[in-house]
Amino acid sequence: MGASLPLRLLGTILYGVIGWEVALVLQQIPGLGSWHVVLSVVGMVVGFVAASWLVRAPAHAAQSALRQIATPDLMAGVLGGTAGLGIAALLSVPVAYLPDPFGRILPLVLAVLCSYLGAVLLVGRQSDLGPLWRGLAMSQPDSRSSGEKSPLLLLDTSVIIDGRIDDVARTGFLLGTLTVPRFVLNELQSIADSADSMRRGRGRRGLEVLDRLQNMPEVVTLFTDFDPKEAYTVDDKLIRLALQSDAAILTTDYNLNRIARLQGVRVLNINELANAVKSVYLPGEVIPLKIIQEGKEQGQGVGYLADGTMVVVENGRRHLNNEVPVQVTKVLQTNAGRLIFATPE
Repeated sequence: MGASLPLRLLGTILYGVIGWEVALVLQQIPGLGSWHVVLSVVGMVVGFVAASWLVRAPAHAAQSALRQIATPDLMAGVLGGTAGLGIAALLSVPVAYLPDPFGRILPLVLAVLCSYLGAVLLVGRQSDLGPLWRGLAMSQPDSRSSGEKSPLLLLDTSVIIDGRIDDVARTGFLLGTLTVPRFVLNELQSIADSADSMRRGRGRRGLEVLDRLQNMPEVVTLFTDFDPKEAYTVDDKLIRLALQSDAAILTTDYNLNRIARLQGVRVLNINELANAVKSVYLPGEVIPLKIIQEGKEQGQGVGYLADGTMVVVENGRRHLNNEVPVQVTKVLQTNAGRLIFATPE
């Protein structure tokens, strides 16, 4: 089957130009004279007749190869090649002043080499640069919204192992991009590979939490390879990264909470959130409570509300393992949470 007319025209023009350029090279050889017209006509005839093999087959081969390349790889390759050509153009300016034949050959070599290296480097590192680009895009003002930016939320190892971040994320209250630094992921992996069975179980639970977060449509979870070299511990790296990217830290670590806030970093503590959403009881209210254990003082009984709040019942020991109505007498807020004192009704 012959080539179509556009392909024949393309082959005629392409190989006519090739014949002209070959003639220019041969003209520099003594005794050959001017072969411009002859070689151009020969090239045009060859291109018109053999367009099916010389133009159509390479075009189809290139089209098939492009179809097999993933879209992200193709985009990264085009961007990298374009950046490489830009660098080659800058380098070609001084190189062009070199004596022949270097001044004519080296610019072309630089263009090919830089575009190839740019494409290879960007395709090879797109997995590292992709989360960064998406994170930066998430943190930029959205023209379709009110102009507010989506904050970056850095996850600490403690909040991942704790597991409650999974339930909080499902509620839709985390209006930000959950970002897991690579050094936090490495620490979590070392915990999951620990020889201690309890520590190993906590690490594996943290990995399961990350897997659920990543597959959750309500939130966006990203992984970043940013690793501040001037910091050594995981807490220091988190604080430094939060300062550099204007991000907040999600944690349950009390010490990290205090240190980060002293350095001006916004901290979201899951423990403080849990205390804030607990039911509020005022002195005089009556609530049903099952007393499950003895208290520290003589005659005291202890029970727990559904949200985990501990209730100390004076003279409640005699109601052990029974559910009785108790009247709230005092509510204390401590660093460990809320503590309620009551007496049997």
